[in-house]
Amino acid sequence: MLIAHTISDLRQALATYRHPAFVPTMGNLHGGHIALVRQAKPLGDVTVASIFVNRLQFLPHEDFDNYPRTWDADCAQLRAAGCDVLFAPREADLYPEPQTFTVHPDPALADMLEGYFRPGFFVGVSTVVMKLFACVLGQTGGTAVFGKKDYQQLMVIRHMVRQFALPVTIVAGETSRAADGLALSSRNGYLSAAERQEAVALSHALHQLAQQWQETPSAQPAHEQQARDTLIARGWQPDYLTVRRRHDLLPATPADAPGTLVALGAARLGTTRLIDNLEF
Repeated sequence: MLIAHTISDLRQALATYRHPAFVPTMGNLHGGHIALVRQAKPLGDVTVASIFVNRLQFLPHEDFDNYPRTWDADCAQLRAAGCDVLFAPREADLYPEPQTFTVHPDPALADMLEGYFRPGFFVGVSTVVMKLFACVLGQTGGTAVFGKKDYQQLMVIRHMVRQFALPVTIVAGETSRAADGLALSSRNGYLSAAERQEAVALSHALHQLAQQWQETPSAQPAHEQQARDTLIARGWQPDYLTVRRRHDLLPATPADAPGTLVALGAARLGTTRLIDNLEF
């Protein structure tokens, strides 16, 4: 696996390839990331992953400085998965000057849910993804693989690619889960042993919410409140548990058919904020 730390080294490494398949990450890799790398391999003539902890998408009170950096383990996992090129820029390489040009996604999509509780988050995500696309895929275009666990992020990136007419095909990867159903996440490492056992309650709450919606869709507000109350009673601090339409993330209505919806949730357990979703 070739490791490039500068944009010029990366472009030199990719100069002979026509269709890179790209998986952007912030490192601290787990099985979900590796599943995306394996999914990407047959989609291009070279498989590229990036590791970059993006300061722009962290709010002032969030965990940028303490975000786990696990370089050696990350490289070992990527090599084992067959990654060909790892782009690991330093902050000064990717942002050599203050990033005063930024990408502001449509507020109708980006200011709800995650964007409401983490204002500015999707500006940071969109800006770094646009820049990574320019670095990795800017010479030829290609394919990029993003996980469905970050459901709203996936939608924001898809809209950005379409509106800027970028020569990039976005492919979604299914959420990887532990045996008990907990969505794999780098932030799961923050959980205590007791919190890790409890953490699967978020997934259970989303399954229950989806089932209740299908039984009585007209009672959606009550179902959502019940889901929040259930987690609160278990010691969680929920931000949202809600049923939305997949194509625009607006609230579901009784006229919406199963097969077009997604239940999404975000809640804090102790000091760790977890997110999950369930299409149904």
